[in-house]
Amino acid sequence: MTSYSEATLEAYRSLATASVADAVEQHGVRGYLEGAVHQVVPGARTLAGPAVTVREVPAPELEPPVHALAAIDESPAGSVVCIDAGAADVAVWGGLMTAGAVARKLAGCVLDGGVRDVTEIRRDFPDFPVYARHAVPATTLGRYRTVSLNEPVVLGGVTVRQGDLIVGDRDGVVRVPRGLVSEVLATAQDIENREKEQTALILSSGSLRDGLAKFNRI
Repeated sequence: MTSYSEATLEAYRSLATASVADAVEQHGVRGYLEGAVHQVVPGARTLAGPAVTVREVPAPELEPPVHALAAIDESPAGSVVCIDAGAADVAVWGGLMTAGAVARKLAGCVLDGGVRDVTEIRRDFPDFPVYARHAVPATTLGRYRTVSLNEPVVLGGVTVRQGDLIVGDRDGVVRVPRGLVSEVLATAQDIENREKEQTALILSSGSLRDGLAKFNRI
């Protein structure tokens, strides 16, 4: 399983996802998930951790989400459970799954589908971040089943592979390909440093256009 140093994760937590998204694009790929996949439970801090991927598909069988349960119980601490349910209008995550994830010290979850038990999660596990398309009370049982664990999935229009770095804050979620984590970090840090200088110039000059002219960034 892919892992990242705490120093790397903390460095990403200190960045805005906007900077990370721009940095990923500067390396030739898209990283940001569609805005519909948004922060439902903010958690204690910016989400950052390696992806563990699960895929769900429509199915009439009444069976538990086997691969999702394995992702929770078998993944290393700090992992981010990423569930691709094709934007399903059912809850692929809930209170009991959150309890399991907290017990296993997972970092959070990102769901291309729904979540339920939001009041319970916010009350009992407020430090655990949840990103999803929507909240909905409907169960997956008899509607969807899991079909894969740690195979590539699509979340919010972006392909996510096991071990990719997932970063999330109030703006949304970004996937950093696992082979570009160091390079993207350096680029994102440079973006934020330049933005601080640009902000200072705008404030001192009283002109947004002066800042744009010098730094060529908006």
